[in-house]
Amino acid sequence: MTQPRDPLHGVTLESILVELQAHYGWDGLAERVDIRCFKSDPSIKSSLTFLRKTPWARSKVEAMFVQLRQTAL
Repeated sequence: MTQPRDPLHGVTLESILVELQAHYGWDGLAERVDIRCFKSDPSIKSSLTFLRKTPWARSKVEAMFVQLRQTAL
């Protein structure tokens, strides 16, 4: 029995955020996920702090990353 490959396995939240920010920019991230850390004085550090404490926002960011990776294939 084979298990489906987890696209997030081995990928840190920081690397996810860096890749998404490079692709969409802070404005693009703020449009896709309506959270203040993407809109007001955004930084990787503040976004990581918020996402680690907020499961619903982290889920949205991770889903956006998986979708970006799938469209890149």
